[in-house]
Amino acid sequence: MVTLTIDGQQVTVPEGTTIMQAAASIGIEIPRLCFLKDINEISACKVCVVEIQGKQKLVTSCNTACQEGLVVFTNSPKARAVRRNNVELILSQHDCLCATCVRSGNCSLQKLSNDLGIYDIPYEREIQDIPWNQDFPLIRDSKKCIKCMRCMQICDKVQKIHVWDLENTASRTTIGVTGGVDIAEADCSLCGQCITHCPVGALKERNDVPKVYEALADTSKVTLVQVAPAVRTAWAEAFNIPPELATEGRMVAALKKVGFDYVFDTSYAADVTIWEEANELLERLSHRDRYTWPMFTSCCPGWVSYVNMKHKEFVPNLSTTKSPQQIFGALAKTFFAKQKGLTPAEICSISIMPCVSKKREASLITMRASGKQDVDIVLTTRELIRLLRSEHINPATLPELPFDNPLGSSTGAAVIFGVTGGVMEAALRTAYKAVMKEEAPADAFMNVRGEESRKEAEFKLGDVTLRTCTISSLGAAGKLLDDLKAGRAHYDFVEVMACPGGCVGGGGQPIHDGCELAGARGQKLYHFDDERPLRQSHNNPDVIELYN
Repeated sequence: MVTLTIDGQQVTVPEGTTIMQAAASIGIEIPRLCFLKDINEISACKVCVVEIQGKQKLVTSCNTACQEGLVVFTNSPKARAVRRNNVELILSQHDCLCATCVRSGNCSLQKLSNDLGIYDIPYEREIQDIPWNQDFPLIRDSKKCIKCMRCMQICDKVQKIHVWDLENTASRTTIGVTGGVDIAEADCSLCGQCITHCPVGALKERNDVPKVYEALADTSKVTLVQVAPAVRTAWAEAFNIPPELATEGRMVAALKKVGFDYVFDTSYAADVTIWEEANELLERLSHRDRYTWPMFTSCCPGWVSYVNMKHKEFVPNLSTTKSPQQIFGALAKTFFAKQKGLTPAEICSISIMPCVSKKREASLITMRASGKQDVDIVLTTRELIRLLRSEHINPATLPELPFDNPLGSSTGAAVIFGVTGGVMEAALRTAYKAVMKEEAPADAFMNVRGEESRKEAEFKLGDVTLRTCTISSLGAAGKLLDDLKAGRAHYDFVEVMACPGGCVGGGGQPIHDGCELAGARGQKLYHFDDERPLRQSHNNPDVIELYN
């Protein structure tokens, strides 16, 4: 342990603790822009500088370890002046058009500039404007990039895809796509983690809200919208309403107020996914010699893209089942359309997802079971929030409304799809019933839960011992595939979620800089599961009717 003084307060911390961490432990927040704990601690922005008594040069607090007897001033005149100067230099290379920025009001640079009282920039402005493929679901605005390296580090260290790389040197240094190729040609899985970890508006999803307004204004179209399980854990975060008011019912009411004809729950299609996937697993287990092992889940498009781009030899291991989004889209334009006497062309099918990769998935040529694109428009949770704000909707004041049917009812198994381990648990509940002819105990498969990037478990299904593994993040997925190829691991059933924590931590979820909320959001889904009267996909009466 070492003892030091920070802004007049004495603090004792373990040796190796950084000054920033020590200050935070006593309630002193040191400003920063580039810092991400254990991921980006390279002091690129030089905003977190502090003064140490007896030393002429300031030090960066994010990567300077505490020493016995140090006297630190986090906001001395010298530290404040240098911090202000560094932020002014950053602003001189930043497009400061905040009024038209997607992150306005939720931007770390904007807040820091306001806190420092910066209203003029004394340096010559030099803004880099690099062309970008505006049709791609992920948009990079070079004019807003502050070269903090967060996008590079999250992609390299957590996802291990290496999409981003440094270009040029000195003041012309910027971030570009590795190899200098168009982003559409890169191995980008569209997990969106670079977006949610960018402190400014340099990275964002393609804005598809205008397409929704066009559909709503088209009187020849019936508009229906599906909402993914993970969206209900985060959609109300931007409205600062208490948890008891942030209900599914008010989310449905808000969407109805926007003007959608039908509002459905993607969880219904997740129940269908489980019927398909659980029975596919049992089929493979019954004919082991016909298949390669393990069987991988296929509902995460970021993961499916990753396998197709990076590890094609494992494509046969993927379940043949579509994602809930695409199952719903197919049902909407076939089953539902037939019930309502509509043609697929008369329906505009919209989904709201916690995911950026879903935008690409919906556009794939293989996703046209109806003869048309089954899902026409995909919005992220963030786009949903912008849509509600543009309509001046205050969800807290709305009465609760139920999802529409017959594509709206769901079970607890479907709801937990949005959290790591949820698809695995849901599939095992149904597989157990098929084999054992009775329902599994409520806590039978809870060992698949947890926030670990890789978790193994074994379960008995009749005479079979099922070896399972749940994976959270593409970096962990890559390590798993390496282990499988080398013979270091052997599993029967593997669930992979591209985003840490699952869809609740997806690249389309609301951004709270410096906060990882996947764990808390995931617990909300487990709470919904506990509250559902039906907790097994095979007991959903509307899905039973669908199959009949």
